[in-house]
Amino acid sequence: MSQSAGRVNQKARTRAAIVRAVQDLARDGAEITMPSVARAALVSEATAYRYFPDLVSLLLESDVGVWPDPAEALAPVAGSDDPVERVGYAAEVLFTGILARQSAVRAMIAASVNRPEVAARRPGHRFAFIEYALAPLAEHELVSSVRTGAGLLAAVEIAPAAREADAGLGARIVTAARERGVITRLLRGVALQISPPFVISADELHQIAEVLAAALDSQLR
Repeated sequence: MSQSAGRVNQKARTRAAIVRAVQDLARDGAEITMPSVARAALVSEATAYRYFPDLVSLLLESDVGVWPDPAEALAPVAGSDDPVERVGYAAEVLFTGILARQSAVRAMIAASVNRPEVAARRPGHRFAFIEYALAPLAEHELVSSVRTGAGLLAAVEIAPAAREADAGLGARIVTAARERGVITRLLRGVALQISPPFVISADELHQIAEVLAAALDSQLR
């Protein structure tokens, strides 16, 4: 092996050791900072920064492959077209994963909460899980699409044909949802806004899906 190839291999091993240190710290629930990662990887802090310019870039690389693909994670409910069952299961998967990796989640939030340009780089696993779980809702007769956004924001767009045929449809769906215990509003007259707090429980997410489905069903003619 040439000397240059040996250096390349050594750099790869060092980088892998740093990434593995983050994963080990996350699994143990330990605090994740560049100094703590360097100590766990048996490298200097300066070396850690040579491989990763900031903690966010390191956290992002250590996150690759850790979370399952939404289709894989929701395989037990893949045969269900019930968005309530799917969202309930997705919420359990998300919250269980967050609890198991809470130190990494906290580190990512702390490093990006006041930096919008950094926050945009966060992996956003919840988007993929929630969107996949709500997919059957997009097949509803009165719905044209379901979209996710920043944080836990989501929107259920009412089908254009249904809106055109009944100008008061959106307002009645909002009222039907509120009567069932879920507050939503109509965005620009075309979509139902879903914006729960980050502290929402799995049962409450399940309730939102259940109520939205029922509110939509109540307007079928």
